[in-house]
Amino acid sequence: MVKGKKFTGLNRREFLKVGVLGTTSAFLGSNTLAKAVEYCSADEPFAFPAPVYRILGRTGMKITVVSFGAMLTPEPEVIKVAFDHGVNYVDTARIYMGGKNEEIVSKALKGRRDKIFVATKTLPSSVSKADIINDVEASLKALETDYIDVIQLHSLTGKERLFIPETREAIVKLKEQGKVRFCGITTHKNQAEVLNALADDPDRFFDTALVAVNFKSDKDITAAIERAARANIGIIAMKTLAGGYATKVLGKISPHQAALKWTLQNPNITAAIPGMKDLSQLKEDIAVMGMSFELADERILQRYHAAVKPYYCHLCGKCEGTCPMGVEISTINRSLMYAEGYGNHELALSTYREIPVSASARACLDCSACVARCVNGLNIRAKMVRARELLV
Repeated sequence: MVKGKKFTGLNRREFLKVGVLGTTSAFLGSNTLAKAVEYCSADEPFAFPAPVYRILGRTGMKITVVSFGAMLTPEPEVIKVAFDHGVNYVDTARIYMGGKNEEIVSKALKGRRDKIFVATKTLPSSVSKADIINDVEASLKALETDYIDVIQLHSLTGKERLFIPETREAIVKLKEQGKVRFCGITTHKNQAEVLNALADDPDRFFDTALVAVNFKSDKDITAAIERAARANIGIIAMKTLAGGYATKVLGKISPHQAALKWTLQNPNITAAIPGMKDLSQLKEDIAVMGMSFELADERILQRYHAAVKPYYCHLCGKCEGTCPMGVEISTINRSLMYAEGYGNHELALSTYREIPVSASARACLDCSACVARCVNGLNIRAKMVRARELLV
């Protein structure tokens, strides 16, 4: 721990009670526990850490390693507090909250626009030149700004959308007009394919990539991130907590800080954008700046990993090739993660409704038995049944 930072996720009294009496001591070990007890012995208020910055690839933008994911933030006040304490990059999207999320971000930007880097996203369905331009114009209006620092093609599931001429023509035009500074992509599925295509692109067209990466990510994603970073593409991490599921195995300890530290120890990742709904979550996440990944963090993640393994989907999409119905299994599982992990049913439904009915969990009703197979041992049939219960 860094001097002046509070152990967040539970207060010192709770930590000592839970740790000394049972759960914590069982998995942290005596030496680590002693260190934590010594650290938590003083009762001091939360101290915001000094900002830590990294350069976002070829953009040259110097952004905080813990930046602001606004997807779940209902009020601008939390974002304002983050900005006031050095966070200088915020990520939103045209689709979040039906467009209202950009409006919330705009309120937080009042009087600060020249100090904050703003990233938003086109609609996942937008491909044509007209659609891309319309998305950006709508975002500029909602954000009440003259320009967007990073415009991102939203939710790529393969490399094809990277090379659509109309899409690139739209972005070039927007740059020429001064409405967009840099461009990037976001991806949840087939991420290694997308990242490797970015690295191999002779035009080096895209500047950034927002990637779902955490301590449970497959090795091919880590390798692809390294390749893309070597090509000077700025890598930003999302989904760092592997679902954010509530478990009892850690007592009152949150695994979020440990998960964030794991992600940020990778020098190929510029920053993470954890979603922060309230001040408590902001404090928990921002405290990580300047911290290193320790043995205690590793133990915490081991326990969390064991707890969520039966239902956490890696979003790799490898199972979809084994499904004869072409069901979009990983997107369905991501929708379930939003509902059961994030506790955001609205986001879960909006994500699920992006899936064509023919590729939704309803298509599974035409099969007498599920033949799709997960390389990580997930029970796909059970997940699809759960999706029909919660999302249909």
